[in-house]
Amino acid sequence: MLATMKKSRPINLKLSTINFPIPAISSILHRISGVIILFVFGIFLWFLDLSLSSLEEFQYITSIFNSFYFKFISWLIFTILIYHIINGIRHILMDFSCLSETLKTSTFSTYIVFSMTIILSILAGVFIW
Repeated sequence: MLATMKKSRPINLKLSTINFPIPAISSILHRISGVIILFVFGIFLWFLDLSLSSLEEFQYITSIFNSFYFKFISWLIFTILIYHIINGIRHILMDFSCLSETLKTSTFSTYIVFSMTIILSILAGVFIW
């Protein structure tokens, strides 16, 4: 009997046609930023290991850190870290019921997270350069 039943629910496999609400996009970006931070942390530990191995390696790592490209990449990493921390605080506040979990509150708090990320990202850029 189960084999003859056919479910007629719609199947949409084109992700570009799905309109996610802004809190969903924020949550997805929070997960992606966490994965990026995990990999970057490993790379920075490798840089630390290299810089502590010898004086030549330390000078090499110092020259890499002073380049424009590395400063730009550092700024991107700081921006990702800032976003992840601020959005993590937002998620914690929602978990402890300090923020309601309605779509209106989530949308408003997401815009606050994006705004704070932009402001602190600009400050990080000033600090790096």
